[in-house]
Amino acid sequence: MEKFAFVIHPLSARDVAKKYPIARYLPERVVEWGIKRKQPMLLSHITGVRSPDGREAEGWFIACPLTPRQLLTLPQEEVWSRLQICADIAREQGARIMGLGAFTSVVGDGGRTLAGRTDIAITTGNSYTVATAVQGARRAAELLEIPRSEATVAVVGATGSIGRTSARIMARHYPNLVLIGRSTDKLETLAEEIRNESSARVSISTSAAQSLPEADITITVTSAVDAVIEPEYLKRGSVVCDVARPRDVSVRVAQQRDDVLVIEGGVVQVPGDVEFNFDFGFPRKTAYACMSETMALALNRRYENYTLGKDVSVEQVDEITELAEGAGFRLGGFRSFEKAVEEETIERIIDNARRRRGQSDAVYR
Repeated sequence: MEKFAFVIHPLSARDVAKKYPIARYLPERVVEWGIKRKQPMLLSHITGVRSPDGREAEGWFIACPLTPRQLLTLPQEEVWSRLQICADIAREQGARIMGLGAFTSVVGDGGRTLAGRTDIAITTGNSYTVATAVQGARRAAELLEIPRSEATVAVVGATGSIGRTSARIMARHYPNLVLIGRSTDKLETLAEEIRNESSARVSISTSAAQSLPEADITITVTSAVDAVIEPEYLKRGSVVCDVARPRDVSVRVAQQRDDVLVIEGGVVQVPGDVEFNFDFGFPRKTAYACMSETMALALNRRYENYTLGKDVSVEQVDEITELAEGAGFRLGGFRSFEKAVEEETIERIIDNARRRRGQSDAVYR
């Protein structure tokens, strides 16, 4: 039996209320003050992960009780100490690899310091997150009948570890690419790299508001705490794959844009009769891609520091895709704003986009 662990943390004060109901009545700062005094803890036992050829794994969710704001603003040494406690808990359970979820994977140096402080393997899961984001965006674009030969792809947060590699892979498949980020110098360096390895036409932008109205497909992967994509930014009939947690796409998009398909990146069908014994908002037997990377590495007995730091290579993405698919992991159905996307919803989006082409966008402003 292979063994793994995965670190999760509350994405907001609302998440804290799932365990401590009183939190829903308190200001977020008060909730953060309270959970800062909590130590990491064992949250649930994961059972039933089984590949088609009979390999089995079990694991544990370990809670690091800090919000995204705390993970980004507390002294790094304090955060690393918390994550080291998580690794100690994982080792006590017999886990030989531990995955870092959500903001625990981006704080500091992307797990490198933690990997040097523990004797179990560490991964951020970002390689498989890239793989499934690209797979999901491409599949959704096909369903929305977006012509591949003419499509423009935008990557928001393009110079980050996930965005960079997502952009390079999407350039394999589409003719036009827009890289969106905050640093012009970093964007231009990446653009030149992509131009040298593909035939895609690449442009850069520091404004999602100005550039996204031209994008047929958007992959958004920033580390922002608040939403960065609003309803008025998006082209009718386009696809947005939101990989970020907390999400990059404003909830106003769900309320106002029924002519755009927003999907969550990295929703994966896990092989076997898996029981997570904790509700993180997904249907049974599905998980985030970062979780799935940790499980796939365990099933393949790849107990090694896998995806660490700020860079994710295309070679790693290709390799983890092969390892995961060989172990029975598959891209799951689409989800949007924590709800399953039905076939009827996609048909309605297509119809709405067709009817409204040529109309003013003022209604969204």
